[in-house]
Amino acid sequence: MNKPVRHIAVFTGILVLSLLVRATWVQFVRGDELSNHEKNRRVAIASFSQPRGDIIVGGRPVTGSVETGGDLKYKRTFTDGKMYAPVTGFFSQGYGSSYLEGVNNKLLSGTDDRLFFQRTADMFTGKKARGGDVVTTIDPKAQKAAYEGLGDRKGAVVALDPRTGKILALASTPSYDPSTIAGNSKQDKAAWDALQKDPDKPMNNRALRETYPPGSTFKIVTAAAALENGLYSDINAPTDSPDPWTMPGTVTRLPNQNPAAPCKNASLDVAMQNSCNTVYGKASSDLGRDKMRAMAEKFGFNQEPFTPVRASASTFPKDINKSQTAMAGIGQGSLTATPLQVAMMTAAIANDGKLMKPYMVEELRDPDLKTVEKHKPEVMSEAVSPEIAKKVQQMMEDTATKGTGKAALIDGVTVGGKTGTAERGANQKNLAWFISYAKTDEGSPVAVAVMIDPDDSVPDDEISGGKLAGPIAKKVMEAVLGK
Repeated sequence: MNKPVRHIAVFTGILVLSLLVRATWVQFVRGDELSNHEKNRRVAIASFSQPRGDIIVGGRPVTGSVETGGDLKYKRTFTDGKMYAPVTGFFSQGYGSSYLEGVNNKLLSGTDDRLFFQRTADMFTGKKARGGDVVTTIDPKAQKAAYEGLGDRKGAVVALDPRTGKILALASTPSYDPSTIAGNSKQDKAAWDALQKDPDKPMNNRALRETYPPGSTFKIVTAAAALENGLYSDINAPTDSPDPWTMPGTVTRLPNQNPAAPCKNASLDVAMQNSCNTVYGKASSDLGRDKMRAMAEKFGFNQEPFTPVRASASTFPKDINKSQTAMAGIGQGSLTATPLQVAMMTAAIANDGKLMKPYMVEELRDPDLKTVEKHKPEVMSEAVSPEIAKKVQQMMEDTATKGTGKAALIDGVTVGGKTGTAERGANQKNLAWFISYAKTDEGSPVAVAVMIDPDDSVPDDEISGGKLAGPIAKKVMEAVLGK
């Protein structure tokens, strides 16, 4: 072979080898990436080529699928979309997915590996490809009570079964209807753009993803810390709590919300009933930041719970001084919490000190309604001993019958409650909180946290947990109890 021909043969061989390497790289190394690329139209066509499995609430689907007539054959529909949006999230031809729709996308679309044998059987029987179902823990009556209770106000409600960690209600307002953004039409784009520009941020999940100062609801954690660490042992004995009390290292007096309340040296019980800042702020300062943070973390702070949707972490700060620790002890300062976290700490007290991991999915099912995965309740922590939990329960129950928590009382049912009015920065209205639980002979089936973020139409003297949030908590508990 002469030299020019040999050079051409070598060059041609290199080109062929390069093509083989490139083809191998594209097919095997980048295959999954390219197959699932957002600009791969075939992926979108396949994703919307069949009806989707459903999200189930109370035995009934709150989702569906409808034919569109386009190459994206089906789009998602939602029943009571605004009420359930914080649970379901959205599934859109143009904007992706979120929450349970996103977390369980493979099961709902029928591509989950756990449905392999089902898909194979359907091929032989000629059945169309089908998706599985996501069965939630949501109680439809409780969810309705929470959503309708919030009404047109900005806020959130979380209700838990303290015995298991089941999320019974998860409401956030203002909300949106995921059906309006499920397609890729001009109308869907206009609805999406309007949601993004809305100053009230209706797509924000205030129950799981927004953090707020929890105000006096946090006093149940401070009470548990004081009892756990031996600062006080008798909830009815006087405390060392002057009124007025000047916070350490400052000349600032910590005020009580009600100046006429009997807060001077009040017992933990009386101080809970009257929400005395001086008693619980001083107790927190005396305990110190490390003991307070350790107790808060037992209740779930400084963690990101998965429900299985990720929730934002609630934060008990690390580097704070004595006066800042006092503010944290009454739910102010740099302490922040999601409504989910506030419901968790309430549930732990109601469940005799045992904090169960919150969850929102009871089971995953295949298209033939067979269980693919079943959730088992898990203990998240032993926040406090049963003895201490029962002491805090007594204080909360006394607060409901004798103090600021009367709004949650239910005839014939033992109820524990606590109000909270949380201050924020300048030019921001205070937040109104209410926490409560109901108790039966079989333990506590429901614990609730309600947060209201009032607008300018609400006078400052009308903002209180008992007035704004307490009646909602009562309705949710009644719905769970069947009252």
